[in-house]
Amino acid sequence: MNLALAFAESVRANPAKTALFWGDEQFSYGEFWATACRVAKRLRAEFGVQRGDRIGIWLQNCPQFVPAIFGAWQAGAVVVPINNFLKPPEVEFILKDAGINVLIHDKADFQHPNVKGLRADSLAGGANEMEEFCDVPEDALALIIYTSGTTGHPKGAMLSHANLLSNVRSCQHELMASGEDRVVVLLPMFHSFMLTVGVLLPVVIGASIVLIKTLNPPKNIIQEIIQHRATVLPAVPQFFRALAQFPPSVELPLRLCVSGGAPLPTETLRKFRERFTIPLLEGYGLS
Repeated sequence: MNLALAFAESVRANPAKTALFWGDEQFSYGEFWATACRVAKRLRAEFGVQRGDRIGIWLQNCPQFVPAIFGAWQAGAVVVPINNFLKPPEVEFILKDAGINVLIHDKADFQHPNVKGLRADSLAGGANEMEEFCDVPEDALALIIYTSGTTGHPKGAMLSHANLLSNVRSCQHELMASGEDRVVVLLPMFHSFMLTVGVLLPVVIGASIVLIKTLNPPKNIIQEIIQHRATVLPAVPQFFRALAQFPPSVELPLRLCVSGGAPLPTETLRKFRERFTIPLLEGYGLS
């Protein structure tokens, strides 16, 4: 089993189900499948991508992020998510260090002498015209995700399909996640925490993503959580500290919260528990 096949299984089981909520828009598993197929076909036909080639994903949080990564995996490529807060020299280091062949991006003026660009806004449309996959074993490299570089240059952590699927199954077990869940994504999708819990977990188990469209003011996040009846909220400690100060009149549909990205202060946990009966778990993991 690899991630492209895991995605295909979710599509076959839930073609009409909403895979992602984005404000007032909804994207079904079938729609994401069609876009992922288009991505895979274009990567092969237009860019000559072959198994093992590195495909950079340099995007703000957007619906296209999901079919972009799964389309790259359909083509047998290795995905390299890039932090969209990095400065140009830092991005250049990753492009060279990872050996990126093609970059899927949302930048209006991207040009590079050695890396071909594919605009995310050109990916939509097309039919389910590709259902064959590159025969990638589960121990093959799937993802290179870069550390923050606090002790020098960032280092690319090389993760296999089996690594990531094991992470998904662990999260599924610990969070008791099911296809009925709707997982909130408000943190950057390129980060290992959100990529695992907010993207791969819901897609692989046939759940739904609630991708927050408007982060400011914070009440907009709450409104979208309530509007889309979200059930699982992964976020950083600072957000849970702010959430604990919302008035008692605000009732959330959440069944579980997960704190990650930084240590969860005891005081934040105490205040959250005083305000809500929703369990708040702390997760920890390295890139």
